[in-house]
Order: sequence, then C-alpha cells, then structure tokens
Amino acid sequence: MKGIILAGGAGSRLFPLTLVASKQLQPVYDKPMVYYPLTTLIEGGVREFCLISTPHDLPRFKQLLGDGSAWGLSIDYREQPKPQGIAQAFLIAESFIGNDAVTLILGDNVFYGSDSFHRAFAEFKGGATIFGYHVNDPERYGVVAFDAGGHAISIEEKPSQPKSNYAVPGLYLYDNNVVSITRNLKPSARGELEITDVNVEYMRRGQLRVHRLSRGFAWLDAGTSSSLHEASAYVQTIEKRAGIKIGCPEEAAFRRGFLSLAQLEALTAKMPKCEYHEYLGEVVAEAKRLAS
Repeated sequence: MKGIILAGGAGSRLFPLTLVASKQLQPVYDKPMVYYPLTTLIEGGVREFCLISTPHDLPRFKQLLGDGSAWGLSIDYREQPKPQGIAQAFLIAESFIGNDAVTLILGDNVFYGSDSFHRAFAEFKGGATIFGYHVNDPERYGVVAFDAGGHAISIEEKPSQPKSNYAVPGLYLYDNNVVSITRNLKPSARGELEITDVNVEYMRRGQLRVHRLSRGFAWLDAGTSSSLHEASAYVQTIEKRAGIKIGCPEEAAFRRGFLSLAQLEALTAKMPKCEYHEYLGEVVAEAKRLAS
C-alpha cells in the first residue's frame, strides 16, 4: 500500500504563524507537525510516500524530509497549486498510485493510542476503510451514523444537525478504484472534490468499512492556534510520563524493519546533541541489550 500525506492549504486559521512556515511544518512540542502523520503511516507498514503541498511550501518539505532514503523510505513530491478538496489528492498523485491500494492522511492530524490503525492496515483487503471517533462537536467534521448492528448508514459533511457524534478523522484506506471514483465526482457547492463523497460512493457499493476508535485513543486536529497548543501539551505530557516519543519516524522505521540497528545508530550519530538525539541513543542502547 502506498501513502499520501496531504500538507497543502493556506493555513489561514494559524495566521500569522503561517507567514513564517506552512501549517504542517509548525512544531507540535518537539517535532515538526508532519512527523506525526508520517510516523503513523510508517507504523502501518507504508514505505512509499507522496507528499502534496503548495508550490511555495514544497521546497521546505523536501529540505526537511529529503527523498526518505535515510529512513528506508521513498518520498515523492507533488504540487497542489490550488486546494480543491481532499479527494483532489488522488488525481494529483494518480501516476504515483499506479495500480496499488493507497492510504491518505491529513498533514495536520495527530493520532496516538491503541492498535486500531495497525489492525486496519493488516486486515485491509479492498474497498474502503475509514474510522469513527466520538467528539462533542460533530458539526465541524464529516459525520458517520450507524444502524443498530453497527453498520454505517450515512456519512455527511459538516451537517447542521448531525445524526451521530462520530466524526471521521483524517486517515483513509482505499483500493485502486478510488482514482476512478474521484475522477467521476462532481465538485460540491464550495467547488471542492469532497472526501465524504468518495466514502459515500464506497458505502453505496457496499464496500465501506468503518472502525470505531476506542475511548483510549487520541485524535488531535492541530489546525488552529488553540488546538496546536493543546496538541503540544498532550504530546509533552505523554512523552514525559511514559518516556517514549510520539511521532518519531526514525524509531518507527526501525521497529518496522525499514532500518537496521546499524543504520539507526549511524543516523543518530549524525544528529546534534539534543533531547531527540539522546532518546534515539536510548533506543539503540536498548536494542543492543536485547540483541545480546
């Protein structure tokens, strides 16, 4: 399965921070925001990536992430000159997707907790898989409603009267039909190719699976100044209490077998002395102890 990280948009809700850098390059505690969705997909077993952003911001992402080879990945880059909906990403990345299945994650979403995503990636066979997360303000999101048997019966984009409290977070898994489905979509009233319309089409075909995320799972949308601060505080609290790092692509690539222990050690040695360096040094030391 190939992975798309959608990191475009104007980031107007984070003004004036986005005068300095793209929304997805803003810090969430001790790491650039884009590290978090990248790590989520690495943990799901994805090695081939396409990052989509604006022509203005794309060089900065290339400078940060490179071609991905340092982490055992490959990263392609595509421009989104004008944001015209999340689903537009599948048309921009059509040649990258080829004949493969694809997962798309939004660049301003931070996920943590449980193994729901890992299971979803492992169990994916075709059709579409999305997730449902209980929120207090569902009218801000795409909302999925269920019947008594737990099957999805409706998906609506930012409804004024939501039929449930289950929002659809910004991570989606699709088979290769997503490209043709998107190509046949009609733009919404706001002139965008809506990801909700893609999901509705899969539901109409009887090919949509919805995982309801557990209460212990955290989904943070870091798209506003307040939510960015809250996400940073959350990450800091978890990392300090548990002694682990959230959103660490080097560690995730190592755990997934994309990097050998020797490669991780060499990568860590090149880093300047800082908390991030010290943490990866501890990961290397622990792996050596276990190996002996």
